[in-house]
Amino acid sequence: MVGRTRYRLPLSTSLQRKFDALAAEVDLRVLASGDGGDETFKLVPPRPADGARFWASLTPRIARELLRFRPDAVAAQSAYEAAAALAARAAVGKRTPVLVDVHGDWRTSTRLYGSPLRRALSPVADRVALAALRRADGVRTVSPYTTGLVHEVGLEPVDVFPAFMDLEPFLGPVQPLPERPQALFVGVLELYKNVDGLAEAWRLAAPAVPGARLRIVGSGTRTDVVERLLADLPEQTTWTNRLEAAEVALALDSSTALVLPSRSEGMGRVVVEALCRGRPVVGTRVGGIPDLVGDGENGLLVEPEDTRALADALVRILADRELAGGLAARARESVEPWLATPEEYAVKLREAVLRLSG
Repeated sequence: MVGRTRYRLPLSTSLQRKFDALAAEVDLRVLASGDGGDETFKLVPPRPADGARFWASLTPRIARELLRFRPDAVAAQSAYEAAAALAARAAVGKRTPVLVDVHGDWRTSTRLYGSPLRRALSPVADRVALAALRRADGVRTVSPYTTGLVHEVGLEPVDVFPAFMDLEPFLGPVQPLPERPQALFVGVLELYKNVDGLAEAWRLAAPAVPGARLRIVGSGTRTDVVERLLADLPEQTTWTNRLEAAEVALALDSSTALVLPSRSEGMGRVVVEALCRGRPVVGTRVGGIPDLVGDGENGLLVEPEDTRALADALVRILADRELAGGLAARARESVEPWLATPEEYAVKLREAVLRLSG
């Protein structure tokens, strides 16, 4: 398995369950970034220029594993890791099958994330990703949205199944909605999350719900947007840079709804977390959000970048406790189809690998 995911060893209890389940199905090596390392995890320690070091070293690292470990397949977390795997197998003269996961729109990482320099790389990155998808031996998608992305480039996935998500902190008993209405945003403060649109919507919504509050959790390149919002609405806005998973679950319990105003979104893990905690979602009709959220069923959906509509939706859900309660009552049940046990995920991955290598 090859991915940009950052791990910290020893693993959390639920992540350990995932890799124990995988170990029962396949002999596994994981190339990623993080702290520590052992026989299974070959990690690049986080240091200055961590991203550049990871990508520069990835092809030779995969090549070494192809020669030493001799895997039956390489499972790549995205098209970019798949490109490195394809280059590695060409360099060492192997035909090891490459299975690439599509969790979201591969074009987002350069267009709606990070610095302007990344956006300048978009044309090259797009060509690399598309070539990798077409040259890979198989593509796995995780939702109807990601399957649609693959269909758009003329490919058919070998399988469609959600990845295992570490949701243990979110699966306890659902708590009642809080007395004080609060909307919660959890995510990176980047262009694709539309935190600027959220700030403008809150400036419109806050006067209509004077007792309500917006809590923002996250960090990124758009912190200036949040700082200005805090200066404008200090009594109705709070900001926390980072929370651990258990703390996010508590933040959801103390909130009326999650708000996700994204310009682009893949599977939307934070949506799954919110629904597990019985919290409705105010989101945009982009990416994988409509796969998880039904307008008027377990949340409210608005068109992307429609600031006025987002503000109106926030006012509706924060001012109308009956509406919020009805949406919340259906939230937990609606997420059941998206929950996979570690064992189910491991079996599905093994089956996908066997289809390519058999």
